[in-house]
Amino acid sequence: MPPGTKFICTVPVLPSSDIARDLAWYKEKTGFEAVFADTMYAVIRRENIYLHLQWHADTDDDPLLGGSVIRICVENIRPLFEEFVARGTVPENKFVAGTPWGTNEFGFFDLNRNAIFILEETGN
Repeated sequence: MPPGTKFICTVPVLPSSDIARDLAWYKEKTGFEAVFADTMYAVIRRENIYLHLQWHADTDDDPLLGGSVIRICVENIRPLFEEFVARGTVPENKFVAGTPWGTNEFGFFDLNRNAIFILEETGN
């Protein structure tokens, strides 16, 4: 691990065919509340546990039950991003700073087409 980067948690991203429907279900059935939501993506939380919901069209190009997605939370993301660029894991232009949901992040696919995102919260 590069000096200065601290791994904090993982955040599962679950497929959804209807974000609004699923937000209501999670609130009623599990007590999870929306932190961020639009028609394509939602973040829900209960205490220190976060789940993300991502809409999929359930087509051959965008299957509802396709490859998995994982989000790994860190502090001080830049040294880890630079390491992954040096390893050839991600190109330099894949760093996304200041997302609308309050993160800096980058992502890549493993050999099984699982999406892996590394992120740090920016406090927005």
